[in-house]
Amino acid sequence: MSNNNTMAQCACGRVVLRMRGAPITSIACYCDDCQTGGQKIEALPNASPVKGPDGGTSYLVYRKDRLDCLSGEEHLQSLKIKPESPTNRVVATCCNSGMYLGFDDSKHWVDIYHTRIQGPVPPVQLRICTRYKPLSAENPTDIPSYPGYPFKFIVRLLAARIAMWLY
Repeated sequence: MSNNNTMAQCACGRVVLRMRGAPITSIACYCDDCQTGGQKIEALPNASPVKGPDGGTSYLVYRKDRLDCLSGEEHLQSLKIKPESPTNRVVATCCNSGMYLGFDDSKHWVDIYHTRIQGPVPPVQLRICTRYKPLSAENPTDIPSYPGYPFKFIVRLLAARIAMWLY
């Protein structure tokens, strides 16, 4: 990270994203949708992995207003698991790289895939929705793990929303 910016790039380099400031948090999510979405992305021709070997998907969570596409916006395409879902897994179609998870509704954050971050990636701070974790996956105890959405995760998201209103 340089100049308080974090950069993300697709595998071929045509799409470049910039996230300004510090992330809200760094998570690994094991929910059914993240596992299914990861499988859909990874099934695309020549796609890079987005899920970890334990079935979780690691993200840097940023305020939506801190994400800029510096190049390649024309290659970004939404991938939905269900047509009615507000959740979009945004893929760079030039090389089928999963770039981030965004929302059509009023959610104020985006989840940038760890696998697309350029440079040092902050370590995962918590694991969420672990009740969906594959049975074959290990259950490490190095960081907190939660079967759903923990209170401290919700508080971080709310604090980011308040900060958006204040600045």
